[in-house]
Amino acid sequence: MSATVPTVTPAPTAATAFAPLGRFTATQRLLHWTMAACILAMLFIGVGMVSTITTKYVTLVSIHRPLGIAILVLAILRLAVRLRFGAPPLPPDMPEPMKLAAKLSHWVFYGLMIAMPVIGWAMLSAANYPVVMWGGFTLPPILPPSEATHAILWNAHFTLAFAFFALILVHLAAALFHALVRRDGVFEAMAPVPSGRGGVPAE
Repeated sequence: MSATVPTVTPAPTAATAFAPLGRFTATQRLLHWTMAACILAMLFIGVGMVSTITTKYVTLVSIHRPLGIAILVLAILRLAVRLRFGAPPLPPDMPEPMKLAAKLSHWVFYGLMIAMPVIGWAMLSAANYPVVMWGGFTLPPILPPSEATHAILWNAHFTLAFAFFALILVHLAAALFHALVRRDGVFEAMAPVPSGRGGVPAE
């Protein structure tokens, strides 16, 4: 009668301790980074608009308005793609409060990316200002002229811009935390190119 040789499971190494984490689709990644560039440009243009009274203001406005509408179109497209394809699962070892915060912050992002341009468009409509796109095309007004409505929408647009900027800073900090500290594959899921380091703890 032969003795049974116990099976020894090798300890996980750096190469095997993590299983690959799914990535967003190429379309989602393209939309994400395109919109990131547009939104950062928009924020800096907005700061320039409220801090200058020179002739540069007209140039900034001529960029700000069509860029805002472009962001609106991209945001709606991105939301449709997100609802169609979903998102990769978060790492199973990620604390539940962090998972909840990640999911809520993304939906707040979608809300602001759509609300900010719509409010800006409505604000200009209430002030009877045209929204001139590139090529000279003018968007129709979505509200009748009203000084009171314009004032309310201006304050809302101004306040939400600061909230949006704060959310971007939190989002950037979270991305760096996942990429440099946890190294759990969350950043790699949206990275333009895979780094080969991302992953979730293997089951």
